[in-house]
Amino acid sequence: MSGTRLPAALAPWAGALSALTPELAAALGPLLRRLDALVAEREPVTDGPGEPDGLGGLGRSGPPDRLLPSEWLLAEEHPEEFLRRFADRELLYLEPEFRTAKPRGRTVAMVDAGPSQAGAGRLVQLAALLVLHRRAAARGGDLLVGVLGDEPVHWFGGEPADLLPAWLAARRTAEPTPEDVEFAAATLDAADRAWLLTSPRLADRLPALPRVLVSEPARWGPAGATHVTVRLDRAEFELPLPAADIAVRTLRGAEFRRTGPTAAGPSPTTGPSGRSLPAFTTEAPFLLARGRDAGTLRSVDVRDVEQRHRGAVQSRTHRLNGRVIAAGRTGRRLITLNLHRGRVLRHVIGRPLAGPAELSLDPARLGLDEGLVARLADRPVLPLLRAGDDLLVPLAGRWRRIAPDATVTDDGPVGYGTERERGFDRFREPRLFGRALPPEAARARHLLHADGTAAWSEDGKHWTARTPRGDERRLAFREKAEVLGLVHVGHEPALITWSPGGRLVRAIRTDGVRTLSRFSGGSVAPAVHPTLPLIAAETSMGRLVVGSALSGRIHQVLGSDE
Repeated sequence: MSGTRLPAALAPWAGALSALTPELAAALGPLLRRLDALVAEREPVTDGPGEPDGLGGLGRSGPPDRLLPSEWLLAEEHPEEFLRRFADRELLYLEPEFRTAKPRGRTVAMVDAGPSQAGAGRLVQLAALLVLHRRAAARGGDLLVGVLGDEPVHWFGGEPADLLPAWLAARRTAEPTPEDVEFAAATLDAADRAWLLTSPRLADRLPALPRVLVSEPARWGPAGATHVTVRLDRAEFELPLPAADIAVRTLRGAEFRRTGPTAAGPSPTTGPSGRSLPAFTTEAPFLLARGRDAGTLRSVDVRDVEQRHRGAVQSRTHRLNGRVIAAGRTGRRLITLNLHRGRVLRHVIGRPLAGPAELSLDPARLGLDEGLVARLADRPVLPLLRAGDDLLVPLAGRWRRIAPDATVTDDGPVGYGTERERGFDRFREPRLFGRALPPEAARARHLLHADGTAAWSEDGKHWTARTPRGDERRLAFREKAEVLGLVHVGHEPALITWSPGGRLVRAIRTDGVRTLSRFSGGSVAPAVHPTLPLIAAETSMGRLVVGSALSGRIHQVLGSDE
């Protein structure tokens, strides 16, 4: 963006605003100029002129005693030309040098990405980051940005075109705490100049700190917030926000102009093992998968996939505090249990649950220890089920019931064979069948159930399946394979198998065997939906395909860039 495309007052900002569209740059102008004036007193470019250190360099102004000798010679030989150059400020002067005390350390912004800063607060943060980046660059330094609540804190920087998309993607479902601020500040160097961009909710709980920028909506119009109150130390101002249409586009990332890929520091691999580890943890039509780090969870809606066109579909990404242990989709809610700083926290994305908004548990009460946590990190997330107002999660061989008041009780052992190396197998858990098991199934060595049909086997290869109508079917295969799940072709049951050696996925039906080649080849076992004929497989690192477990057609492709 060139300075000629900006309002005159923003022409000096052309470099910093090159990452934005001209429309957004102009709309942010009032916020930028006022915030820059506020920040200037606390983020100086230098610490003053310093001590004189001789002469050096040339300038276009100064006292007569610093005028170059050649200019005095010009005055003697051609006085008219000397006067013209003087009037046009073309004469050359020696510039004084100072021993300048340049500020040391980096400029660091600790960002509150919680719900209270959504909308108006994020727009203020955008303007503040542009101001801080411009002033850091003038000092010859860098601006680093870290999101409160991350553990460990990942600091990212770079030019605005790289930094701003990474900042915009950093959205958290939980509000940060004073402990999060203390944790992030502890990772900084003593010479760093730390800024905190947050809401009054957090700022009022903190001791008096320098460089805390607080914002909250002040006035509203038919389309949303129109003004914000911005507070820095004792200074408080009411500033206008961009119009609603451009504000919405900005918060969706549509007003950023990228010059290259986002640089957000070292890129961690997908999950602790580098795999997404897909799972259908409940009967809801949602696939859950691990993201790039232990606190990232990806989800995708797989409803009505038969009517959708095949193509690239991007999942929703939820960045949560700590390591995700269990998760479940119920109705319009996504509920997770996360291990964060020695506590297990419950997060609710969507409509709140009954009881307190925040729930914190001792991991020992859930049977979690360091060894189990390490094993779970390399497996799909565990199912988290609702039982009335309580939550149920299978941990350490037992079902744990979590009440709204954070009381944890033992709800009995998990079923035989449900805790497998590839993760928890809900198809083999008798308590999730929802009705009485046939006596033969209850006594069998191997059990499988889905959508009202129970299947059992003694050797793991020859199976008897009884449908809700009471019909029995015989299903068998000869190769060395593991049964992943049970689906239905109309009212006819079919087994989904996976052979770890050949990495082949097959559907075993009474009328034959179908090889699902498009779901084969992955290094981990695919996930089968408990009630729908759907299968999800990670065919290569971070690439998930979702489709029909009957026809083998792919309905959705989830890329590896989340």
